[in-house]
Amino acid sequence: MFYTYVLESLETGRRYIGHTDDLKRRLEEHNDGKTSHTAKYRPWKVKCYFAFETRELAHRFELYLKSGSGFSFSKRHFE
Repeated sequence: MFYTYVLESLETGRRYIGHTDDLKRRLEEHNDGKTSHTAKYRPWKVKCYFAFETRELAHRFELYLKSGSGFSFSKRHFE
């Protein structure tokens, strides 16, 4: 399975959206500071995630959530 995930910073409430095939490992990488985009907003928690059969579907949903309409969708459903 492949996952699109939404992380939330426990310090600032900031959100980060990504995709992976190993959600537990990826969260550990974000919290260990191994990702430059998220290192300064640690620690992170998983706000929600979505499972997909293929990496392409997970990536396409990530891109949607990062788009204007996807941002509106996520604000409406995840806050």
